[in-house]
Amino acid sequence: MAQFKRVIGIVTDSIGIGEAPDAAKFNDEGSDTLGHIGSYFKGQLALPNWQQLGLGNIRQDRPIEGVAPIAHPIGYFGKMAEISAGKDSMDGHWEMMGLPVTAPLGFFPQGFPEALIKQIEDFSGRKVIVNLPYSGTEVIAKYGEQQLKTGDLIVYTSGDSVLQIAANTAVIPLKELYKICEYARSITTDAPYKIGRVIARPYVGDSAENFTRTSDRHDYALMPNAPTDLDRLQAAGVPTYGVGKINDIFSGQGLDDGIHTVSNVDGMNQTIKQVKSDRQGFIFTNLVDFDAMYGHRRNAQGDGEALMTFDQQLGELMAAMQPEDLLMITSDHGNDPTFRGTDHTREFVPLVVYSKSLPGGGDLGIRSPFADMGATILENFGVAGTGVGHSFLAALK
Repeated sequence: MAQFKRVIGIVTDSIGIGEAPDAAKFNDEGSDTLGHIGSYFKGQLALPNWQQLGLGNIRQDRPIEGVAPIAHPIGYFGKMAEISAGKDSMDGHWEMMGLPVTAPLGFFPQGFPEALIKQIEDFSGRKVIVNLPYSGTEVIAKYGEQQLKTGDLIVYTSGDSVLQIAANTAVIPLKELYKICEYARSITTDAPYKIGRVIARPYVGDSAENFTRTSDRHDYALMPNAPTDLDRLQAAGVPTYGVGKINDIFSGQGLDDGIHTVSNVDGMNQTIKQVKSDRQGFIFTNLVDFDAMYGHRRNAQGDGEALMTFDQQLGELMAAMQPEDLLMITSDHGNDPTFRGTDHTREFVPLVVYSKSLPGGGDLGIRSPFADMGATILENFGVAGTGVGHSFLAALK
């Protein structure tokens, strides 16, 4: 029998908590998303709900400004280290659910091969421009007016295994953009490309001064190459529900249903709505704004403000929880808004766990791989895993 009738997993996308042991491999020494946001706010970063769960206690040796350790946290706290080959959202989420990505995905820091670009051009009937690593906002500011005139496709990449296609919906309708991205996904699944995600990036506006990306972004991830813990839960009859881009990351595999969201606030509102309902099983939420809106744009002010808004909604969520609910809050990678470049950073991720029925105050230490999270969820529901990851359910006492 399940110890908890319902588990709520929230991924604060990209909120790392200090460089990982293998950060040097990724040229990410010194990265510290949460710590540097705290420093940027000069002690004015206020996260009282998350703090009372134990967030500040993760960093007792090097406190986060504004989020100090407390004497009696009501939750359990620790941090996790990733073992996957990359630092993309897909790698992190798959690893949480028992499927580390051990083989590096296709990475094209100089742009994609001409043969691949030609296939996209031939299929779409449109010319491809850019084909370089770029920040999403910068690329549409620089090339958006050209796209309005010509109808060309803006194709770009980043420090991750992604192929992104930006389109102004005034000249390339959303349905057409999705169709092109679906085709790009179909030809980049296997070698020689094996790209982790193809991302549709629609935007609106009529000049560089007002181009704005919309919430109709769609991620076309690789299909998981083996069952994940979501599949195992589903096969055992445990309901699974995805909020935000969870469905995209797992290509719908292992999810009974879910909902697309337009912002962090919407994602938390949808999660709170489900917690207030009679839904059982596993609710899995991704809050992408920290990453897409602020981390990649190196906007520490926006990142910190979004964290404080999240914390307010976290208080609402905690109030709505039942004693039989278990909450896990973690992240999938870092994206330090004060760091060089515009890409993800290889960091530890925070792990905070809470239930109204537990006394709290426990130190979960350093967990690795991220699959410890999935193993804990499986054990709670009495579902067998594969031995990837080690449950910390027994430590919640």
